[in-house]
Amino acid sequence: MGCLVSQLAAKFAFFPPNPPTYQVKRTEGGVSKLVAISAASSLPLAGEDSSMEVLSIGTKRGNKIVAFFLRNPYARLTVLYSHGNAADLGQLYDLYVQLKANLKINLIGYDYSGYGASTGKPSEHDTYADIEAVYECLQSEYGIGQEDLILYGQSVGSGPTLHLAAKLPRLRGVVLHSAILSGLRVLCHVNFTLCCDIYKNVNKIRKVKCPVLVIHGTEDDVVNWLHGNGLWKMAREPFDPLWIKGGGHCNLELYSDYVRHLRRFIRELESTTTKSRLAKIRQQKTASSTKPSRWCCGKKTRASWKLPKCPSSVRCRPACFEPSCTSCSCRCRICLCLCSAKCSC
Repeated sequence: MGCLVSQLAAKFAFFPPNPPTYQVKRTEGGVSKLVAISAASSLPLAGEDSSMEVLSIGTKRGNKIVAFFLRNPYARLTVLYSHGNAADLGQLYDLYVQLKANLKINLIGYDYSGYGASTGKPSEHDTYADIEAVYECLQSEYGIGQEDLILYGQSVGSGPTLHLAAKLPRLRGVVLHSAILSGLRVLCHVNFTLCCDIYKNVNKIRKVKCPVLVIHGTEDDVVNWLHGNGLWKMAREPFDPLWIKGGGHCNLELYSDYVRHLRRFIRELESTTTKSRLAKIRQQKTASSTKPSRWCCGKKTRASWKLPKCPSSVRCRPACFEPSCTSCSCRCRICLCLCSAKCSC
């Protein structure tokens, strides 16, 4: 039964355009390279633009996936873009060009197994193998490590994005665009996790150690806004979210706030080095461990003041700082001991 539910969830998760909106061919004569041809016009998608490379990358599950790598000469960071479930690279090329120029980034987008010109059939675990293969290509072919990488996941793409992000402790940042808590939470509107669920982002978001930007439309009728809000609340290092009022599931790029907020996020990541991030984390841990504590009815809580010294020579347990607490023998903020010492209030 679990396997059947999982297959059903996968069936509703993947909608590759049929037929694909582009083809990949190899040029003849001179320098041989791959080019993407529009299925509508039979012309190269990139035209004479030499800043885009078309890649064919093998995965550990035996598929060949297609990726577009767009270079920006002024870029300091690279975005690895995992798209939604009803699109392929042919439809996303114009968006990639705009993001590359407006955000001053390098950008690599890829088609999942079974999408576009990529081979195989789409499945949850194939998308995990796909994004891992793209990341390994960035490392080996372009020398781009996790410290200079931002993972971007849109809709279903949030699944492979958080899968990889949870494994990279020095990743620069993550963007979740119309993201899902899990597959079954979209289908059945449940608030619990089953073993047959797919893309259990609700569990993986807690393992991400870098800043996370969440973007979601308030009128999204495919993936409810509560999914984005839930992921933002569970992130360990959440960035200011972007809730686009009136935004749906597939039109957030049309709002002016979209690029403006993304640019702000990326500029902040550019100004934050790995060394300074680690120093900030150490400082936060030190502050939390040295912060004074208090006891109320036997439970330890936090306080912004120091524990007063017990007036008795006998070591005893502090009572309670709360003057309204009726479970403690002393209700003042000066005498705070449950010992036999005389109260000096």
